[in-house]
Formats: sequence, C-alpha cells, structure tokens
Amino acid sequence: MKCPICKVGDTHPGKATVTFERGQTTLVVKGVPASVCGNCAQEYLDEETTASLLQLAENAVQRGIQVEVRQYQAA
Repeated sequence: MKCPICKVGDTHPGKATVTFERGQTTLVVKGVPASVCGNCAQEYLDEETTASLLQLAENAVQRGIQVEVRQYQAA
C-alpha cells in the first residue's frame, strides 16, 4: 500500500510499539504487528489488531494499572 502520510513510500510488514494513556493508566505494548512505511516509518495497524489492543487497554484501566509494559500476543 502507498503511504497516505508521505505519499511516497510503500508499506511493508513490521512491528510497532503502541502506547495508550487514559486517566492514571499508561499501557505500552511492544512488538505489535503493523504495516510500516519504508520512507517515513509511519505505522498502520489492521482492524483485528486494533480491537485486541483496545481491549487490553480497557482491561488495564479496569484493573487500576498505573504503568504496564508488555509484549504483544495475538489472541
């Protein structure tokens, strides 16, 4: 896919680090599968991965986690 941000690079499979902040909770998830632009390094997540990450973040908020760093694990 052509990167919609820089309009120059093509994306390729890679990994991303995603950070969520809500209230007092900060969740960092490393090793998230993503499409990464070879030119500007913009990262794009698919719908299934995004849904999984949002659920992880919601669970962290509900448990009262202040800071958590974890490795991504596909459901």
